[in-house]
Amino acid sequence: MPITGVATPADHALQRRTVGTLVGSQMLGGVGVSSGIAVGSLLAEEILGSPDLAGLGGTFQVLGGALVAVPMARIMARRGRRPGLNFGYLLGIAGALALTAAGVVRSFPLLLAGSVLFGGATAANSQARYAAADLAEERHRGRDLSIVVWATTIGAVLGPNLVGVAGRLANVLGIPSLTGPFLFSLTGFVLAAALLALRLRPDPLLHARARAEAAAVEPLAHHGSVWRGFRVAAGIPAALLGILTVSLGHAVMVSVMVMTPLQMHHGGAELRVIGFVISIHVLGMYAFSPLVGFAVDRFGARPMALVGSGVLIAATLLASRAPTGWSWVLTAALFLLGVGWSFTLVSGSTLIAGSVPVDERAGVQGASDLAMGVAAGGGGALAGLVVGQLGYDVLGLCAAVLSATIAAVALLVRRPVTTA
Repeated sequence: MPITGVATPADHALQRRTVGTLVGSQMLGGVGVSSGIAVGSLLAEEILGSPDLAGLGGTFQVLGGALVAVPMARIMARRGRRPGLNFGYLLGIAGALALTAAGVVRSFPLLLAGSVLFGGATAANSQARYAAADLAEERHRGRDLSIVVWATTIGAVLGPNLVGVAGRLANVLGIPSLTGPFLFSLTGFVLAAALLALRLRPDPLLHARARAEAAAVEPLAHHGSVWRGFRVAAGIPAALLGILTVSLGHAVMVSVMVMTPLQMHHGGAELRVIGFVISIHVLGMYAFSPLVGFAVDRFGARPMALVGSGVLIAATLLASRAPTGWSWVLTAALFLLGVGWSFTLVSGSTLIAGSVPVDERAGVQGASDLAMGVAAGGGGALAGLVVGQLGYDVLGLCAAVLSATIAAVALLVRRPVTTA
């Protein structure tokens, strides 16, 4: 049931506090997630001695985030956002430790297991955007959601640029240089979890439910099953369009992004240059999201999903033409890849947040992140095989086709009318 009634000054103050706390946790968690992403495929290649399966490290991180969305949705349905988000960060802490150990003992199975756990932090960072929308006014839902997405910029851009420092720290500690960034991940996750535990009070989802129940004629039953969430979304055009938009956009972004460090490394690019390009990509993902949120609130989510599709097509075609190694063409392509992803994420997430009743919210949003993770995990796995057998340029062309599918879906689902 949508939240009803006129917002009071106390409501506005609570929403500002909620968004502010989530902004802080996203900054810290962003350092952790992006530090690991920047070197994940490189560590896998170093352990394996071959690039063919190196994409599996990033793929298992994505799949881990998808799998964690299932228990996280149930925890949020029963206990609220704060316990659910911290559950993800605790898994991320365990994953960072396991990935560090995998690099030390050169164990690929341990790397894959650690990657799955590491994905828990990715899931927490992703679900935080919905926490920002729980108490948001309808006219500012896209804005508030996008501010939390934007907050990841600082940590996410800083993370890849700390790769060189982290490598030197690892050498001082006597462990492989590529494991150093995971020590930064560990620190970021611990601090993010501590901030949420102390400051995300009252819990935004529980508070939204209390307001909805006060206006309800009958008691509400709160559902946290992602499988039920898929069934509910199938009956709400706006929610269905939102899930498809964020899933396809995420698949395009991940499939190209996880293989770019290998493409650059094979062309002789230094680790610090790879980190710079990934940071430019992450800047595109997050830095302009408040503008995207404003556009979604002003012009509508479906038109902005179409814009995102167009930007992703341009990015992937540009990437397919880039030479091996470092180039401004590749840097521009990765930047646009991030911007296109931002449009699809914010527009799709706003559709989901605004169209689903509060008693079904945790399950549908968990279903959305599960679909995102599975789509991106499959794309990342196929990306490694495509690059290994056919080349990075073919990967770019395949991603362009998938990007065009987003526009087709947005045009086919004609009536994404929100109910909240």
